[in-house]
Amino acid sequence: MALPAPPEARSAGCASVRLGCAPASPAPSAVTVPPEKAPDGGNNNGTAGSEGPLRSARRVMRERSRPRGRREAGGSGGRSAGGAVSPRRERRGGPAAGSGRRLAMEEGAADLRQRKNQNCTESDKMAPEERNKENSKLGRSPKYILIQRFAKLFFGCVAAVASGMMYAVYLSTYHERKFWFSSRQELEREITFQGDSAIYYSFYKELLKAPSFERGVYELTHNNKTISLKTINAVQQMTLYPELIASVLYQASGSQEVIEPVYFYIGIVFGLQGIYVTALFVTSWVMSGTWLAGMLTVAWFIINRTDTTRIDYSIPSRENWALPYFACQVAALTGYLKKNLNCSAEKFCYLLVSASTYTFMMMWEYSHYLLFVQAVSLFLLDSFALAQTEKVHEVYKIYLFSLFLGYLLQFENSALLVSPLLSLIAVLMLSKCLQMNMKKGTFMSRLLKIMYVYLVLTITVTLNFLLKMFVPHKENEHLLKFIEVKLGLNRTKNFTMNWLLCQESLQTPSQDFFLRLTQSSLLPFYIFVFIICLFSVTQVIFRRICGEPLKETVNLEDGRIGERPEIVYHVIHTILLGCLAMCLEGMKYLWTPYVCTLAAFGVCSPELWMTLFKWLRLKAVHPILLALTLSMAVPTIIGFSLWKEFFPRIMTELSELQEFYDPDTVELMTWIKRQAPVAAVFAGSPQLMGVIKLCTGWMVSSLPLYNDDDLLKRNENIYQIYSKRSAEDIYKILTSYKANFLIIEDSICNEVGPVRGCRVKDLLDIANGHVVCEEGDSYASSKYGRFCHEIKMNYSPYVNYFTRVYWNRSYFVYRINTVISFQS
Repeated sequence: MALPAPPEARSAGCASVRLGCAPASPAPSAVTVPPEKAPDGGNNNGTAGSEGPLRSARRVMRERSRPRGRREAGGSGGRSAGGAVSPRRERRGGPAAGSGRRLAMEEGAADLRQRKNQNCTESDKMAPEERNKENSKLGRSPKYILIQRFAKLFFGCVAAVASGMMYAVYLSTYHERKFWFSSRQELEREITFQGDSAIYYSFYKELLKAPSFERGVYELTHNNKTISLKTINAVQQMTLYPELIASVLYQASGSQEVIEPVYFYIGIVFGLQGIYVTALFVTSWVMSGTWLAGMLTVAWFIINRTDTTRIDYSIPSRENWALPYFACQVAALTGYLKKNLNCSAEKFCYLLVSASTYTFMMMWEYSHYLLFVQAVSLFLLDSFALAQTEKVHEVYKIYLFSLFLGYLLQFENSALLVSPLLSLIAVLMLSKCLQMNMKKGTFMSRLLKIMYVYLVLTITVTLNFLLKMFVPHKENEHLLKFIEVKLGLNRTKNFTMNWLLCQESLQTPSQDFFLRLTQSSLLPFYIFVFIICLFSVTQVIFRRICGEPLKETVNLEDGRIGERPEIVYHVIHTILLGCLAMCLEGMKYLWTPYVCTLAAFGVCSPELWMTLFKWLRLKAVHPILLALTLSMAVPTIIGFSLWKEFFPRIMTELSELQEFYDPDTVELMTWIKRQAPVAAVFAGSPQLMGVIKLCTGWMVSSLPLYNDDDLLKRNENIYQIYSKRSAEDIYKILTSYKANFLIIEDSICNEVGPVRGCRVKDLLDIANGHVVCEEGDSYASSKYGRFCHEIKMNYSPYVNYFTRVYWNRSYFVYRINTVISFQS
């Protein structure tokens, strides 16, 4: 039979374990305390009353909360080295005790500030003995914790990599089924590249045919064999760094005898799309803490492939090369913004952000605009002190370094100097001191943050305007004009502007877009998650304005998901990208992938459910238990429903053999390669000219590129072959570009578009003033017939300038006469 413990041991144990524990009976010998002044002003005679254990417990808790160095110096019970009571502990309410408490509070505050400014977290500094002690309290050994974390990380990484590889295989299989790619001849394979995609792949072919890589690069930077009467730096103007990398890898890896160049090229693009999906997986995983969110992100991304990627339409397009690197940058930035991140993980995220930011900037000529949107998100995040200022400014430095290095390696590309990203970062770096002081002010100074945001944006616009005045650049002026016309601030009859406005990718999203997202359940869950996160972020911002500090660590029971900086960043980022997507449908390829990420994170995050339950003040069921249950049950139900409805469709899509049959284009390319002179120059629609350049290698008069004012003017002039102009006018235009052959496309000449007024011939009539519209009625005012129709009649004066040399059902080829013969 065990003996009862002495009363001293029972009281000491109770005081050391629980705060405020009192003995069952006020025995005089329960606890012996040092002789100090009692709370009522009397002296203790070596015994403690009913409050003795409570005071002892409070003393123990004060000593535990005191910094380690002070506990070692002052002893565990506040005594001196000789056992005497410290003078400042004699009176609880006296001046000495008050000054001691103030000194302790000041030292504790200084210690807290020092811990906040350090890069490493408190968990990294914690001694192994203390971590082991905490794990032992939870009944888990350190070895068990290590194995559990390793298993979670291992299986999550396997799932992320497997998702990316499966998506790449899926794209390759779908591409094979769609075009019968492996059973086609080389010419038929190349015809599948349309528009600007054909131009990019044609330069990849030229690099492989060059005697050396250095010679190939020189020919591209001094290219005079693509566009007539024009020498261009194709590497800079068309951002051909992906083709340079692909050609180097193809030749250096010795793949010439193993795989054909076209398969190697599209294989790299499909592999990058797999990396894209993996990066989205990791982003959702980092935000939610479970790789179940990553699996749901991938499922939604693949199901909504029509609205998440353009890989089906143009494989070599610049965004298909660049956006995977941007997704990697966003994933690394999400981890970098997290609180309580250890040193190794923080350094890894920083290096990955740096590398992916620069690579993304080199792959796409419009990348700095997307980085500008991201910089605005970080600026708003930092303005309300929702993230560590040091981290945000480190990202700003990465932007500056990437712009500077990109400027040098892109042949001193002046477009980067006049980019809004550089102007914003310059203003933010200069206003760093002002921003930090505003965070430390009173309530009124915090309200001035709104004025601060306004001033920064205003100065950024002013600085960008001044840079464009003094820095010579060739940036697209038509972009600003397009924005003015798009917003209704201006009206124009310019053919290029109206043609761009009629493009589907530059119009507002259709109802079908939202219907598709709703049918896949993505849009409803995104709205649900977005509203909760937005309201939580708004509450946090209001608390910051009122002076309430953020918590160092946000626990699950707190229900404050808006205090996590990486969540706030994604909320702001999706808002900005969503505004762009609502204006231009082409921007949906930037917005929808992060809609998948945010929606999947939300339904799999117990913190989001806990935030909702905190607002609802749920008491019937334990909120933490319910949040954990819903974070597992809801994504599981969504996953099964998506599997049941969409998996059969995907398998049917992969099993169907589609047919890409375009014999007229094949016949035209074959005739050009066999009959046309080597030095011939062809004129026609820019889309067709890109295919001719790829399939035949002949020189053309225009290209489907819209980042150069001279090429835009060429395209408009050559499109006049479908207008109501005289034969003499068309002849002068074509000979001014040294064109030898003219190709008329029957599909453009007899176009019947769904929107009357957006056809090429209608836009030309409006630009030339050949059509006057009054109250819905159109009146023709040109005395000439439509050129593409009249030239087919083979009568004078058209036969004097042009001679038909080839035709089929879709194309009519005319030789431009060098000697004009006037026939009756």
